[in-house]
Amino acid sequence: MSNGGVNEGRRRFLTAATSVVGAAGAVGAAVPFVGSWNPSAKAKAAGAPVKANISKLEPGQMITVEWRGKPVYIVRRDDTILANLEKMNDKVRDPESIEQQQPGYVSGVARAIEGKEEILVLLGLCTHLGCAPMFRPEVGAADLGGAEWLGGFFCPCHGSKFDLAGRVLKGVPAPVNLEVPPHSYENDSIIVIGVDQEA
Repeated sequence: MSNGGVNEGRRRFLTAATSVVGAAGAVGAAVPFVGSWNPSAKAKAAGAPVKANISKLEPGQMITVEWRGKPVYIVRRDDTILANLEKMNDKVRDPESIEQQQPGYVSGVARAIEGKEEILVLLGLCTHLGCAPMFRPEVGAADLGGAEWLGGFFCPCHGSKFDLAGRVLKGVPAPVNLEVPPHSYENDSIIVIGVDQEA
């Protein structure tokens, strides 16, 4: 019986060749698709800890570093600034930081790691709508309340005020204190933002 001039060997070869090319194309399309599920190097770096050198930070000065795309304020406080925090207790909404805007190893009025009270570490985002508060350390600033102002942070967006421990003052839009991010000390000069202090 004639098969109408069809070459069965050639048909099998073409079918096999087409299947191989189709499979290769499917694999070629699947590899980038599956690869896109993995986070990029930039995304991985965005969540990575950040080190900050505070060796040249003078009392009353602040530096800003970026962690997870957010500003982190690091302030060196002196004895006068730390003493003024107690004077602010009746002017702030949450003097003992009960609302837990900080890790458990950060405590006290200074909102700092024990033994490192002179260093303040805060997320530089207002707890009202996320604007970046300005560092206003000068005591008695006329535009911030005169003699009542003992230094702190002022949010220009809606007028929220925070003291030099990041505690929110009463009567402003921000509902809670500025957040203290996880941090630890590699040594006296290096702070690591994003890694919790060991107990």
